[in-house]
Amino acid sequence: MSLKLKKGDKVEVMKGKDKGKSGKILMIAAEGMRAMVEGLNISKKHKKRRSEKETSGIKEIPSAISIANLALFCTHCNKGVRYGVKVMDDKTKIRVCKKCKQPIS
Repeated sequence: MSLKLKKGDKVEVMKGKDKGKSGKILMIAAEGMRAMVEGLNISKKHKKRRSEKETSGIKEIPSAISIANLALFCTHCNKGVRYGVKVMDDKTKIRVCKKCKQPIS
């Protein structure tokens, strides 16, 4: 199954505790259909000190979000939208917003 989202895409969260927030995709785990989004889905973890340079305490660690809960962000509509693919004259494909028909960068 091919994934429609790529690393570096700006997305909006549609479900969950971070609903309505947007951020950039940092990493995608294709086998688990999950993505890590910058600044979203932060969980706290108690960490023990492993070396003299590290400090112990409660650390904030980003967690992965299911790709089904993400929507590609359109800057023209200013929200997460569905999109289609349009083939240009020089045979390159671009993603186009379904609502405003503008290319999504």
